[in-house]
Amino acid sequence: MRLFAKARAVGMMCAAMSALAMAAAPAAAQDGDQWCSGQTIRLFSGGPAGGAFNSIIDRGAMQAAEDTGAEVQIVYSDWDFDRMVQQLREAISQAPDGIAMMGHPGDDALMPLAEQADEAGIPMMYMNVDVPRIRERFGSGYVGATLYNQGQALGAETLRLAGDRIGPGDKAIVMSRWESENRAQRELGLVDALEDAGIEVIKLQEAEGASADQMLQLPTLTSTLLSNPEVKLIGYPGGPWLSAAPVFMEAVGKAPDEIIGVGFDLGQGVMRAFDGGYVLVTSDQQPYLQGYMPVLSLCQQLVYKLGPLNVDTGAGFVTVDNYQDVAPLAEQGIR
Repeated sequence: MRLFAKARAVGMMCAAMSALAMAAAPAAAQDGDQWCSGQTIRLFSGGPAGGAFNSIIDRGAMQAAEDTGAEVQIVYSDWDFDRMVQQLREAISQAPDGIAMMGHPGDDALMPLAEQADEAGIPMMYMNVDVPRIRERFGSGYVGATLYNQGQALGAETLRLAGDRIGPGDKAIVMSRWESENRAQRELGLVDALEDAGIEVIKLQEAEGASADQMLQLPTLTSTLLSNPEVKLIGYPGGPWLSAAPVFMEAVGKAPDEIIGVGFDLGQGVMRAFDGGYVLVTSDQQPYLQGYMPVLSLCQQLVYKLGPLNVDTGAGFVTVDNYQDVAPLAEQGIR
């Protein structure tokens, strides 16, 4: 199975951090007591309840709650950035002990609330989308992929695997929330890698609400493909999007091998898209860790006064050649 060595490095780092926590814990905790009990953590899951991607985050968060004894309260936002901001404002007013926040609204939108949380003594961790200016100012941690680098790496791997199926002068579509500078970094990295290879890229804006319901993108994607029938590749902005690739391609009358599908994240639907031949490669960012590690870090900050963790969860690639190795874990909702 071809994955980055980074996956093993993250695993070893997690083991080391667990050992550190056990070493720092009182003897009672080592005997199985819930060492973070009494601490309430508000965790932002990002999407809708039961969403294909964020449900994996939920499982990681609840496993951390079970392991530590913390009370974890999960917030669902339907990938609506304005709603995330409002929910964060409400969370700060309700004064949980710690907050694990999605960074999607970006530095500018979240900075005033991060300041309020800091003044209230509420530690915050960020997940999935980085907010580097906020973290620099307040010393917060981040659990997620290094997005731009992840996108560039996906572009390079796509070109390697695709071979002569796409090259200079060909066209590709890459979809994202281009208005969100922080969120769009990984798709921007993919665009830059493809353009550096001489491929013309159409940057297609996500339709309003399509982050939660991908079928809302179908009219725009269909019209774009009809206007550009020579498109040879589509870059999808997440696992639910890759899961929808068969529906998109059937709607425009394209066979599995006519347009290369690439993107980010895993899930049961992505495995089915691999089975059908609609996906060539996806970059895995391990959302289970994005749920687990912020809870662990906040508990360590609150109970042991340790510094926040910064964990790059961008593990590597799942491809047509190795996806069956992780399919059972996708069925369990872990990958």
